[in-house]
Amino acid sequence: MEKTTVKTLLLKKEEVRGLIHMKEVIVTVEEAYKAFNSGQVIQPPYIGIDLPSHRGEIDFKLGYNQGNEMISMKASSGGFTGNPERYGVPNGMGTVLLFDGRSGALACVMDGSLLTGLRTGACGAVSVKALARKNASKVTSIGTGNQARMQIRAIREVMKIEEIHAWDHHAESLARYKADIESEFNIPVIAAKSKKDAVEQADILVTTTRGKGALVEAAWVKPGTHIVAIGADAPGKQEFEPEIFRGAKVVVDSIAQCVEKGETQNPIKAKILAPGDIHAEIGEILLGNKPGRENDEEITIFDSTGMAIQDNTTAAKIYRNAIENKVGSFFEFL
Repeated sequence: MEKTTVKTLLLKKEEVRGLIHMKEVIVTVEEAYKAFNSGQVIQPPYIGIDLPSHRGEIDFKLGYNQGNEMISMKASSGGFTGNPERYGVPNGMGTVLLFDGRSGALACVMDGSLLTGLRTGACGAVSVKALARKNASKVTSIGTGNQARMQIRAIREVMKIEEIHAWDHHAESLARYKADIESEFNIPVIAAKSKKDAVEQADILVTTTRGKGALVEAAWVKPGTHIVAIGADAPGKQEFEPEIFRGAKVVVDSIAQCVEKGETQNPIKAKILAPGDIHAEIGEILLGNKPGRENDEEITIFDSTGMAIQDNTTAAKIYRNAIENKVGSFFEFL
């Protein structure tokens, strides 16, 4: 029998950047959530290694998707504050490996530094489609870093944003955010004097902080608000007063992850919420198995911790686009 040559595609950061746009990522994230709640996914708990001596951490997320017959593994590092000066590399980096699920062969190695930001931004937009009021027009952003920008890039693809109210601990970051968003999208940004002022304006409230405390109080959140909770993704992290969850419609990406690592861990610890009170995983709503928003007075919360299956479907789309457009270079291990 003639030996078949196994070729692996290599995609560098700038190549990845040109191979996918946010509209496609929103579709791949919807695909991921539906696959997860259709029994097509094997997704082991992710592994994290803390490296306090180097002020960094690295996470490994692994998933198999029967729908596209791809196994993905993403390594994503963060922190490492001395990297640019000491080693000439970024503080955080990412790499994705894609394996053919039918043979186990390595199909692709791609830079993953853009992927996490893209699919995390897209998840907010998917939740807005499923859970926000149809007449929502004002977005409030608590936190004004890179992910706050990515959320706006995604949400504007699924609704018309009339204005953005933003708040940040750091005035310089808030000023840069205002200038960048107004320049890129021509959406007016109101720099709020306080968290309270910003939150009270929100039809959609997006939080993208480091999750070091209860930044948002329940009394500030008006009926009908949709909350996109991004910052809490590890045990001990928090952005919201747990009381916000009392009576709200709580939707998560993964119940198993969110009760341990997401914002949902905090109302559970406070005995305001039990795991059985979680309304749905978002894939169940997208599949039509459970209802989304049912009236304009509900407070809806989407708690996102990020899942390997999102990396899988997004990376697979990048790979398919690369093959179709003949982008990247092949190499052989065997």
